[in-house]
Amino acid sequence: MSAIEYQRQVEQAVDTLKADLPTLFEKDISYDIYTKDVYFQDPVNKFKGKINYRIIFWTLRFHGQLFFNEIYFDLHDVGQTAHDTIVANWTVRGTLRVPWKARIFFNGYSTYKLDKDGLIYEHIDTWDREPGEILKQFFRKGEEASQV
Repeated sequence: MSAIEYQRQVEQAVDTLKADLPTLFEKDISYDIYTKDVYFQDPVNKFKGKINYRIIFWTLRFHGQLFFNEIYFDLHDVGQTAHDTIVANWTVRGTLRVPWKARIFFNGYSTYKLDKDGLIYEHIDTWDREPGEILKQFFRKGEEASQV
């Protein structure tokens, strides 16, 4: 693959992420920018393989619709930060389907590593708070959670 072809593939990956991420709680993402053995890790999950990657996004949509009145994935920016790296900065926010209308809110970033063909072989999510701290938001009244 030439340098120009590689860069075109990276730009396609960036464009696909820009299109997919803001609606990941509403509809499925495109999987053609990932390797078949893509590795995923966040503070609560760790696995390998495109099948498992598909399952995690299905699970996010399912739980988002089941447990939330509204849930958003706000994509702030996404871009190539090194020859083989793309970084996306984002916020997850929503209102739970509970009588006290608890709100969830946390920021994070996704680091995507690219192979020699410009495909994503690794996706690591970093959150701005511990999973337990996010879980505590489920039990706060809506106004309190948004002030954390």
